[in-house]
Amino acid sequence: MGWLPKQNVVVPIDFSDDSLAAIDTALELVESASRVHVIHVLPVLAATEPGVIWETVDDDSRRKHVEEALRQRLSKETYGSLDVVVAIGDPGEEVSEFAASVNAELIVMPSHGRTGIKRLLIGSVAERVVRLAHCPVLVLKK
Repeated sequence: MGWLPKQNVVVPIDFSDDSLAAIDTALELVESASRVHVIHVLPVLAATEPGVIWETVDDDSRRKHVEEALRQRLSKETYGSLDVVVAIGDPGEEVSEFAASVNAELIVMPSHGRTGIKRLLIGSVAERVVRLAHCPVLVLKK
Protein backbone atom coordinates (compact mmCIF):
# COMPACT_ATOMS: atom_id res chain seq x y z
CA MET A 1 0.00 0.00 0.00
CA GLY A 2 1.34 3.42 -0.92
CA TRP A 3 1.64 6.46 1.30
CA LEU A 4 -1.18 8.36 -0.46
CA PRO A 5 -4.13 8.53 -0.63
CA LYS A 6 -5.36 7.17 2.68
CA GLN A 7 -8.73 5.46 3.02
CA ASN A 8 -9.45 6.52 6.61
CA VAL A 9 -7.74 9.22 8.64
CA VAL A 10 -8.68 10.19 12.19
CA VAL A 11 -8.19 13.71 13.55
CA PRO A 12 -8.72 14.41 17.26
CA ILE A 13 -10.00 17.96 17.70
CA ASP A 14 -10.07 20.18 20.77
CA PHE A 15 -11.45 23.33 19.07
CA SER A 16 -7.97 24.87 18.87
CA ASP A 17 -6.63 26.44 15.69
CA ASP A 18 -3.91 23.78 15.68
CA SER A 19 -6.47 20.98 15.58
CA LEU A 20 -8.32 22.70 12.73
CA ALA A 21 -5.01 22.86 10.87
CA ALA A 22 -4.67 19.11 11.45
CA ILE A 23 -7.99 18.60 9.67
CA ASP A 24 -6.68 20.57 6.70
CA THR A 25 -3.55 18.38 6.66
CA ALA A 26 -5.69 15.23 6.80
CA LEU A 27 -7.79 16.47 3.88
CA GLU A 28 -4.64 16.62 1.77
CA LEU A 29 -4.02 12.92 2.43
CA VAL A 30 -7.39 11.52 1.30
CA GLU A 31 -9.42 11.53 -1.91
CA SER A 32 -12.63 12.63 -0.20
CA ALA A 33 -13.47 14.55 2.98
CA SER A 34 -15.78 11.68 3.93
CA ARG A 35 -12.60 9.65 4.62
CA VAL A 36 -11.63 12.01 7.46
CA HIS A 37 -13.07 11.12 10.86
CA VAL A 38 -13.01 13.94 13.41
CA ILE A 39 -13.31 13.03 17.09
CA HIS A 40 -13.66 15.22 20.14
CA VAL A 41 -13.38 13.56 23.56
CA LEU A 42 -15.24 14.98 26.54
CA PRO A 43 -14.03 14.23 30.05
CA VAL A 44 -16.03 12.00 32.35
CA LEU A 45 -17.86 14.16 34.88
CA ALA A 46 -17.31 12.93 38.39
CA ALA A 47 -20.24 13.19 40.74
CA THR A 48 -19.16 15.20 43.73
CA GLU A 49 -22.05 16.00 46.00
CA PRO A 50 -25.83 15.92 45.60
CA GLY A 51 -27.40 18.96 44.06
CA VAL A 52 -24.46 19.99 41.91
CA ILE A 53 -24.98 20.95 38.30
CA TRP A 54 -23.64 17.64 36.93
CA GLU A 55 -26.82 15.89 38.04
CA THR A 56 -28.78 18.00 35.56
CA VAL A 57 -26.46 17.51 32.57
CA ASP A 58 -26.46 14.08 30.96
CA ASP A 59 -23.89 12.66 28.55
CA ASP A 60 -26.29 12.67 25.57
CA SER A 61 -26.95 16.38 26.07
CA ARG A 62 -23.22 17.09 26.33
CA ARG A 63 -22.53 15.12 23.13
CA LYS A 64 -25.32 16.90 21.26
CA HIS A 65 -24.10 20.37 22.23
CA VAL A 66 -20.50 19.59 21.29
CA GLU A 67 -21.56 18.06 17.95
CA GLU A 68 -23.52 21.24 17.19
CA ALA A 69 -20.54 23.41 18.13
CA LEU A 70 -18.25 21.26 15.94
CA ARG A 71 -20.63 21.52 12.97
CA GLN A 72 -20.70 25.31 13.38
CA ARG A 73 -16.92 25.48 13.64
CA LEU A 74 -16.57 23.17 10.61
CA SER A 75 -19.19 24.92 8.50
CA LYS A 76 -16.96 25.62 5.50
CA GLU A 77 -17.98 23.65 2.41
CA THR A 78 -14.61 21.88 2.48
CA TYR A 79 -15.62 20.23 5.77
CA GLY A 80 -19.16 19.31 4.70
CA SER A 81 -18.78 15.54 4.52
CA LEU A 82 -16.44 14.99 7.46
CA ASP A 83 -17.47 12.24 9.86
CA VAL A 84 -17.81 13.94 13.27
CA VAL A 85 -17.91 11.91 16.50
CA VAL A 86 -18.03 12.95 20.14
CA ALA A 87 -16.85 10.44 22.75
CA ILE A 88 -16.58 10.55 26.52
CA GLY A 89 -13.60 9.20 28.43
CA ASP A 90 -9.82 9.29 28.43
CA PRO A 91 -8.72 11.14 25.25
CA GLY A 92 -5.77 8.87 24.46
CA GLU A 93 -7.78 5.69 24.84
CA GLU A 94 -10.88 6.99 23.07
CA VAL A 95 -8.94 8.30 20.07
CA SER A 96 -6.98 5.06 19.74
CA GLU A 97 -10.06 2.86 20.07
CA PHE A 98 -12.03 5.00 17.62
CA ALA A 99 -9.19 4.84 15.08
CA ALA A 100 -9.19 1.05 15.36
CA SER A 101 -12.97 0.90 14.96
CA VAL A 102 -12.89 2.81 11.64
CA ASN A 103 -9.79 0.94 10.42
CA ALA A 104 -7.82 4.18 10.26
CA GLU A 105 -4.56 4.09 8.38
CA LEU A 106 -3.34 7.27 10.05
CA ILE A 107 -4.09 9.60 12.95
CA VAL A 108 -3.20 13.28 12.39
CA MET A 109 -3.01 15.47 15.46
CA PRO A 110 -1.28 18.57 16.76
CA SER A 111 1.17 18.68 19.61
CA HIS A 112 0.56 21.64 21.86
CA GLY A 113 4.19 21.57 22.88
CA ARG A 114 3.80 21.66 26.63
CA THR A 115 7.04 21.12 28.46
CA GLY A 116 8.30 20.88 32.00
CA ILE A 117 5.88 20.77 34.90
CA LYS A 118 2.79 21.42 32.74
CA ARG A 119 3.54 18.32 30.70
CA LEU A 120 4.07 16.24 33.84
CA LEU A 121 0.86 17.45 35.46
CA ILE A 122 -1.37 17.54 32.40
CA GLY A 123 0.21 14.74 30.38
CA SER A 124 0.42 14.59 26.65
CA VAL A 125 -2.55 13.27 24.72
CA ALA A 126 -0.38 13.03 21.61
CA GLU A 127 2.16 10.84 23.41
CA ARG A 128 -0.59 8.61 24.78
CA VAL A 129 -2.16 8.20 21.34
CA VAL A 130 1.23 7.34 19.83
CA ARG A 131 1.67 4.61 22.47
CA LEU A 132 -1.84 3.17 22.16
CA ALA A 133 -2.66 3.53 18.45
CA HIS A 134 -2.72 0.54 16.12
CA CYS A 135 -1.71 2.72 13.17
CA PRO A 136 0.87 5.46 12.46
CA VAL A 137 0.35 8.84 14.12
CA LEU A 138 1.42 12.05 12.43
CA VAL A 139 2.06 14.62 15.17
CA LEU A 140 2.14 18.17 13.83
CA LYS A 141 4.29 20.77 15.57
CA LYS A 142 4.20 24.50 14.99
